[in-house]
Amino acid sequence: MKERLQKIISAAGLMSRRAAEDCISAGRVSVNGMTAVLGDKADPDTDSILVDGAPLPSGSEKVYIMLNKPKGYVTTMKDEKGRKNVSELVKGCGVRVYPVGRLDMYSEGLLLMTNDGDFANRMMHPSHNVSKTYHTWVQGQGIGPAMECLRQPMKLDGYMPHPAEVELVELIPGGAVLAICIHEGRNRQVRKMCEAVGLKVTRLRRVSEAGLTLGELKSGQWRYLTEEELQRLRG
Repeated sequence: MKERLQKIISAAGLMSRRAAEDCISAGRVSVNGMTAVLGDKADPDTDSILVDGAPLPSGSEKVYIMLNKPKGYVTTMKDEKGRKNVSELVKGCGVRVYPVGRLDMYSEGLLLMTNDGDFANRMMHPSHNVSKTYHTWVQGQGIGPAMECLRQPMKLDGYMPHPAEVELVELIPGGAVLAICIHEGRNRQVRKMCEAVGLKVTRLRRVSEAGLTLGELKSGQWRYLTEEELQRLRG
């Protein structure tokens, strides 16, 4: 049965569907010896599909990981600039896994990783309204009014995300630590929200996602999700 190439590549656990689309657009995918273009379909049972000249991995065991990402790592499996990336931190899991969503290089905390493309796409799709909470260290004046502004709808990059839930964790010299819960996780969303209300983010740490929390997991360490956690995520 023919399916879109990006779906096939994602289901094989090689990368997310979005990353697969970029890979196809860059000319790195071929089907039966011909360079593929975005929109092409193939049958994974009968067609020869190569990514960077290598065949897709055969059905490996599905793996689901929680990583406590340190600051200074990019959320990619390979970086063209030679920067440290999260794949270096999860080599011990035995299979190739990729990130479910992103944390920018200067952010830290909870990052899910998997080789299950369907699971990753379900977690990242805006329609599933997956909540993500960040502890956000900010500097600036008028913390109270700024928090009220953060709770209101605001347009970011021409888009109106769902209003955030904002709570004060503690006051610190020159600012505060805020718990900011969002439901879409668009590119640098929390940083842009804070900037829009006059707050400078000095540290950003994701502490929970879809009800999962870091718990005692130390920075740079990872663990497998439990069966109970997976059942909860799958609803």
